[in-house]
Amino acid sequence: MVSSVVHAGFALLLAAGLLGEYYDRRALAVVLAIVVIPEADSVLGFVMPGAHRTVGHNLVLPAAAAALLYYDTRLRERSALRERLADRWIAVAWVGLFVHVFAHVPLDWVHLEGVNVFWPLRDRFYVLDGEVLLSTADGVVQTFVDLRVDPETGSRTVDAGGGGTTETVHVNNPVEPRDPDEVTDEPVERIFPVANAGWRLYLVGTGLFALAARRLQDRAPREDGA
Repeated sequence: MVSSVVHAGFALLLAAGLLGEYYDRRALAVVLAIVVIPEADSVLGFVMPGAHRTVGHNLVLPAAAAALLYYDTRLRERSALRERLADRWIAVAWVGLFVHVFAHVPLDWVHLEGVNVFWPLRDRFYVLDGEVLLSTADGVVQTFVDLRVDPETGSRTVDAGGGGTTETVHVNNPVEPRDPDEVTDEPVERIFPVANAGWRLYLVGTGLFALAARRLQDRAPREDGA
């Protein structure tokens, strides 16, 4: 599984480029909290089967939050948020949503059983797995979405990496290290991953490098002497 450390590393990289003039420790802390908090859905596994990779790992709830944020801050004559928060925190909220959608959900979408992308509108786990290539023999080939046509009936089926539901899918995590329905005498082993693949360690390192580089840039003296 992709660890919170890897999610945070990618979040640091995106935040360094997106926060702009609002970049500081407080803004960075808020963005990191937004990208890490969704992992708390693993705790909900005790009361809801398949909660991990579902409640905090879908695209429906972030889309709803973005719509409400846009409506309140851009369309309403009087914004409830702007009356309570400075503009910088509105910007930080947008960055936090963006970072969650791109630094958290997709990294889990491509791994193991994937994520319950359209929950709660649709209860189905999807795995973003495949490739796109240009072949001299077959032309453009993509395997992310499989379109099949029944030769007898002519009906079409689309396979976009759909898997099981919350009733059938359990993604092991430190809170629930194995499926509750699994009966075994083996001792429970709780694994807290940090970086279990080279590209993940690289992503963490790149995020830390971007953080350090941004701090050095902020400390560098300006040409005008300011």
